[in-house]
Amino acid sequence: MGRFDGRVAVITGAARGIGFGVATRFAEEGASVAIVDLDETAAAEAAAKLPSAGGAGVKHIGIGANVGDSASVDAAIERVVTELGGIHILMNNAGITRDNLLFKMSEDDWDLVMNVHLKGSFLMTKAAQKHFVAQKYGKIINVSSISALGNRGQANYSAAKMGLQGFTRTLGIELGPFGINANAIAPGFIATEMTDATAARLGLDVEDFRKAAAEQNPVRRVGFPEDIAAAAAFLASDESSYITGQTLYVDGGVTLG
Repeated sequence: MGRFDGRVAVITGAARGIGFGVATRFAEEGASVAIVDLDETAAAEAAAKLPSAGGAGVKHIGIGANVGDSASVDAAIERVVTELGGIHILMNNAGITRDNLLFKMSEDDWDLVMNVHLKGSFLMTKAAQKHFVAQKYGKIINVSSISALGNRGQANYSAAKMGLQGFTRTLGIELGPFGINANAIAPGFIATEMTDATAARLGLDVEDFRKAAAEQNPVRRVGFPEDIAAAAAFLASDESSYITGQTLYVDGGVTLG
């Protein structure tokens, strides 16, 4: 018996990186998984790689959707319910960066980051919660970041990620009476294609970049998608039923200093 046997999980921005790591963990524990990504081909290819540990009836699908567009989001959630038979877990993971110092940051840089992180999480949650409320059960996980505490060159991203923490607390208040738990995860440095690309953009060797990041936290290593997946698996499970509105920092202790 898997922890998520009979459950359907939807994860946005999960064609790669943290999202795919979480999708893999949920699938390993028996869930049917819908990977939602802007690129449907990438989403379908990622879904095809997921294990089917829940036995007969388990199915994984990839869906192309723009999380910042309400019609696209509504269509995606309805497709999940139709093709997978329901929805029990939503992880709002889709995100982008448009980094720049404030005086160089354009309105488009600001709006695009807000649209994906905040509006996207709002629209996905609004579309999913009507199913959660009807069945008196649901798990929502929003992906924040340690950048929510402030980070040079990321006024837009930091504001969006802290906004998600406030959004999460409000969801906990509003949806708790309906059997729905809403929590957030704030990752620290996670070794993914995105952070590797950052190293390349800065002209740094990937291993040196990771080593420097590891030296900034007490556990002296970088994080991996599996670390976030472990936290997400707990928050999406019934073991966390008395926890809501919280943000869990999974950062190797870097925010302790």
